[in-house]
Order: sequence, then structure tokens, then C-alpha cells
Amino acid sequence: MSDPLVQRLRPFGTSVFAEMTQRALEFDAVNLGQGFPDTDGPLEMREIAARGLREGLNQYAPARGLPALREAVAEHQDRWYGIPLDPRSQVLVTVGATEAIAATLIALVEPGEEVVLVEPSYDSYGAAVAMAGGVRRTVQLRFPDLRLDLDALRATVTDRTRVLVLNTPHNPTGKVFTREELEGVAAIAREHDLVVLADEVYEHLVFDGLTHTPIATLPGMFERTLTVSSVGKTFSLTGWKTGWVSGPQHLVDAVAAVKQFLTFVGVTHVQPAVAHGLRMPDDFFTGFAAQLQAKRDLLVEALSEVDVPVSPCQGSYFVIADLAGHGVDDAVEFCRRMPEDLGLVGVPVSVFCDDPEPVRSLVRFAFCKQDEVLREAARRLQGLGRS
Repeated sequence: MSDPLVQRLRPFGTSVFAEMTQRALEFDAVNLGQGFPDTDGPLEMREIAARGLREGLNQYAPARGLPALREAVAEHQDRWYGIPLDPRSQVLVTVGATEAIAATLIALVEPGEEVVLVEPSYDSYGAAVAMAGGVRRTVQLRFPDLRLDLDALRATVTDRTRVLVLNTPHNPTGKVFTREELEGVAAIAREHDLVVLADEVYEHLVFDGLTHTPIATLPGMFERTLTVSSVGKTFSLTGWKTGWVSGPQHLVDAVAAVKQFLTFVGVTHVQPAVAHGLRMPDDFFTGFAAQLQAKRDLLVEALSEVDVPVSPCQGSYFVIADLAGHGVDDAVEFCRRMPEDLGLVGVPVSVFCDDPEPVRSLVRFAFCKQDEVLREAARRLQGLGRS
């Protein structure tokens, strides 16, 4: 067989992240392409995880996760958002948010049913839709202000639409959806009896005095929303691959039925540590967001010094830069050259879109790095001004 991979997954081969990371290594470039921190998370969490490894948490956890973590997730949702959950029936621990998303779509989408994505969208969404045998429909955020066109969203939904995926704070743009936008999305979901899959992994990484509003808190939305988050982004522990999905019991049950045949259970010894993290005081969460906001400002200032405009970045790890003023009309090719030409790595926004045309000059940079790394990136960005 020339290509044994099934047809529906062929568009999802080697990711751009792997390619750009390899080029970063090849040219000793500063890697602002992939969204992972270059520092470890809280020491107290790491010590709890290490103790679990040493003291016997080395066998399968319960299928839905250790009770301690499910209880902590329920407490977290109530503490921050006033969402009451039964940890026994309305919380499921998963192997990262990526598994939670894939298991949800496989569980809820029949072959031929449609899933609506707001693009640019995280690359695993499209692959998960394909694995479920679903049909991907997209509505694009408007650059440069990142406004969601609710009329376009309503027009995208058909009688075959089953799930709407909403990611806020948003990867790759850093957008935080407004209350008005969320209410519009909720109205469409209720009108068409859609399930909303809310990816909220950046929930605590919101800047400039804004707040994160889970769509599950809007009227009539809890009963049709599955909310996903994880330890990776909030606590800078992406390698722990521990996430969770929460919502009404009948939807969580459906996801659990699929998850048991994907990974069966998650890693046991880190779960008490994640539970501890979710119970950390408010100033941990607000302090980390403030640190990331300062990192965003450092990178945005460096881009502005070489006349590169950026879209509003209100949260997450990422900022979108428009290189059109520097003659870039194919960001894919530019990003392939950038490690060699500038000693810097970014990711073309077009890889997150079905329609690349409106975003041909846009590049995503990650700022979840140490300040000295960002300052070196800023120094290398000066090469744009000389090009």
C-alpha cells in the first residue's frame, strides 16, 4: 500500500509544530512556535506527584479518575464560576484536554453529522472530527479585531449540525470571547439543539482586567455543555497530560464510554498533585496571569518596534503578528525560512484554517517563555527591520 492511512485522516500527517521544532534545532533558533513553557510548574505539586510515585500510586486509577481529583475539579468549578457539580457523575478525568476533546466528538457525533469550529482553530479539533466520521464546518474570526460574526455562525449551522466547539481564551489568537458573543453562541446552540464543547484550558490566563466566563453559566446552557480543561497550561505542567471534562451526567457518561477504550485511565500518581493545584489560593492564579501578561507585553513591544502590528491578545500563550508590511504574503514559506534568516521560529496561522487566504500574512508567536528567551527573540526580531 502506498499510503495505508485512512483517507479521512490523510490531511493530518506530520504537524507544523514538529517541522518548526526540527528547524529550530537545525539552526539554533529561538523557538516561539510551540505552546509549552520552558520552566517547571509549582514545586509543591511536583513533590506531591513524586511522593505518589514512590509510595504506591502506580496501578490503574478508577476509570473516571481518583475521587480526590474529581472532587477538586467540582470544587474549582463552584469556587470560580458558581457551577455546582457532582464529582461522582459529572466529572471525568482524561489524558489531557486533547483526549477529552477527541472522546467527546467520537461519543457524540454520528458519521456524516456536522461539527462547527471557530477558526483559526487548534489543529486537533479537525483531526478529532475526522476520527468521529463527522463533517467539519467553519466560521472564521474577523482579523484584525477578531470579531465573531454571529450571523455567519448561524448560517453555518444546518439540520445536520450536532456539536459546536468553542475555545475561550482562544488558541491561536489569544481572543477572549465577549459576553455578547457568548450569548449569541448560546442562543444559536439552544435554537438548534446543539451540544457545545467548551475548551477552556486557558481559563486562568486572562489579561488586562478581563474575566473568563464559561458558556455553561449562561441560561439554558449547562445541560448542553461539556467543559474541558487541564493541568498543563495553568500550572506549566504540559507533560503531565492530565485533563478533565465536566457537565451534565448523560453527556459525561457518553464521553466516559468512549474514553475507557482509548486510554482506559490516566496517569495515577499525578492526580493528587493536580487536585492540590486546583485548590491553591487565588493569588497563585492571578499572579501567574500577571506574569504572562508582562511576557505578552515584552513580545508585543518588540514586534511594534519593527512595525509589525498584532491582533488583540487578551489571554492564552499566543500573539498573532501581521507580516504583510514586511512583504510576507505566504507565512508558511516565511516561517520555513525564518529559523535560518532570523534565528527565530513562529507558526503560520493558515495551518489553523480551512481557508488560508484571509490569513496568508499572519504568524503566531508563543510568549510562555523565560524573559531572557523573549528578550533574545526581541533582539533577533530586529532583523526584520533590516530586511
